[in-house]
Amino acid sequence: METVFGLCFELNCRFFICDYSFKKGRERAQKLSSLTDHVDALASLIHEKRAEGGRLIVAIAGAPGSGKSTLAKEVARRISLQKCPCIVVPMDGFHLDNAILEDLNLMARKGAPETFDVGGFTRLIKAIKSGVDVYVPLFDRPRDLSIAGAMHVSADLPVVIVEGNYLMFDAEGWRDLAPLWDITARLDVPLPELRARLIQRWLSLNHSRLVATRRAESNDIPNAQAVIDFALPCDLTLDGQPRS
Repeated sequence: METVFGLCFELNCRFFICDYSFKKGRERAQKLSSLTDHVDALASLIHEKRAEGGRLIVAIAGAPGSGKSTLAKEVARRISLQKCPCIVVPMDGFHLDNAILEDLNLMARKGAPETFDVGGFTRLIKAIKSGVDVYVPLFDRPRDLSIAGAMHVSADLPVVIVEGNYLMFDAEGWRDLAPLWDITARLDVPLPELRARLIQRWLSLNHSRLVATRRAESNDIPNAQAVIDFALPCDLTLDGQPRS
């Protein structure tokens, strides 16, 4: 009897593991399919607009944790393989330094619209649009600081993809960016999914679950809600979710 029970238990476990593996594999395939659809749509629009001539500046907007960096990287890879050189410029390099945020009593709100140098970022985009060589700061997340002049945007690049939370944001200073973009896309992810992703982001930096949850809920999630609430219309709205 014990032998029969043990055999049944083993078979059930194997079935569960196989079923779990199949479901996880299917989820990965669905996510890939969704990302591929998004890349297809944006790459197609870029090639269509390129026919008009001149440099294109593409804005990919969305809440923190929505997948902007991943989409930007994959679109850049796709169109580069299609003989259209491009580069991805993140908005995050324009975080104000922690010392300045401390002076302004804004350290707890780091990542909110008022904690970025929107004037400096706007001047950068105007310089990129004018077609000159530009050097761009990049944000080092593990070190929590921006590094000046860490990226070179060459004057001969036909496409520049910019990604950031507030690229299409209806607030003072930020809304002035809208006319500078040639193509705009937004990743629209439900808040519960964003919450899970943002907590995981802090966990990946070796914070405890308690600290990760606190940091996400005290600042990242309110910022995500602001991006959703004050979103300007975009050429493309992408769901950022696996297909059902």
